[in-house]
Amino acid sequence: MTTRPNCLSFVEPTRLILSNYKRLFSRDLVPPGGIHEEALALFDAPFVMLSALGSPGTDNVFNYANRAALQIFEAGWSDLVGHPSSESAEPVHRTERRRLLDEVEKHGFIENYSGVRISRKGRRFKILRATVFNLLDDSGSYVGQAATFSDWEPLPD
Repeated sequence: MTTRPNCLSFVEPTRLILSNYKRLFSRDLVPPGGIHEEALALFDAPFVMLSALGSPGTDNVFNYANRAALQIFEAGWSDLVGHPSSESAEPVHRTERRRLLDEVEKHGFIENYSGVRISRKGRRFKILRATVFNLLDDSGSYVGQAATFSDWEPLPD
């Protein structure tokens, strides 16, 4: 069981994720409520949610991972958050990953993405039907990207 980090460490990432998701898709990702309730709901959601901050065209750094993300990536909060998001892909898949992120930067989001990722313990898995979207701050400036998905499958070593 993955332990939950201090709620204060993920309130701001939650606000950023939820406001951008609603802006792009005109629906709530978790039931609306106070920010602390939404933060807990997102962390405990039955789907994977990750976000990473950085400048356009750079290797963003993870700033959020919910419980499902930490489980699939076989990581604790400090093992994933604060690390480059490129580490979630094997070197052979990083060019494809970069193309995806460039497309998201250009168009705002992409749906139905599938791609190979690797856990912190070296286990490979394929993400199925992911939604990846840009994160914009309150002034409308790009600050990073987020990804969510519910389906994945383990791959042979």
